Amino acid sequence: MTSDASLIAALAALGDDLRRRMYAFIRRSERAVTRDEAAASVGISRKLAAFHLDKLVAAGLLSASYGQPGQARRVGRAPKVYQPAGLDVQISIPQREHGLLADILLGAVSTQAAGETGRDAALRVAAERGREIGEAERAQIRPGRLGVERALSCAGEVLERHGFEPSRDAPTLLRLRNCPFHPLAAKDPDQVCAINHAFLTGLLDGLGAAAVQATLVPRPGACCVELAKVRLT
Repeated sequence: MTSDASLIAALAALGDDLRRRMYAFIRRSERAVTRDEAAASVGISRKLAAFHLDKLVAAGLLSASYGQPGQARRVGRAPKVYQPAGLDVQISIPQREHGLLADILLGAVSTQAAGETGRDAALRVAAERGREIGEAERAQIRPGRLGVERALSCAGEVLERHGFEPSRDAPTLLRLRNCPFHPLAAKDPDQVCAINHAFLTGLLDGLGAAAVQATLVPRPGACCVELAKVRLT
């Protein structure tokens, strides 16, 4: 997963007009591009182009190598060439997780069983994705048996990374200030909130947080789910 610091560095690098234009030129090219070609694309000197290209490499937007792929090597030093590094630069404030929602829906479409409704398939896959993330977190931090407060702390750390903006409003209550599936949730709250609830329930299950439950509590401008101590009936 790309860190926030890496995304910010990439965006800062693209804030310069020359770098942005050279980056666009290289992305459109179907092969690696030399410094001379990059310089000519924006009308600057080779030396200045090299400075900006190296900034784009440092930001993770381009990769650099020597020689033209697929061409026979000539006598002398091969030229330095640049090509896109594959970094997908997307940033949103507040954070959105449309990719996660798309992954859940695609998984539902591709694994829907006979007799299973599309909604049931989506809820099943949402729970599976949440459980996978929870299990991965548990394997990394090895928290042992989780009480209510420790479970909420662990869940909050995971959900912070996924844009939920958790708020510990009480020792046994974690509210989520942001809906990372907005504005899609606003278009179909019944479907998306149900998927979100299944995802968070699966996350708690994967963490081994049996003392905590995810409950649908819709609030304007916030996530529809909150995490709290299991209520005994």
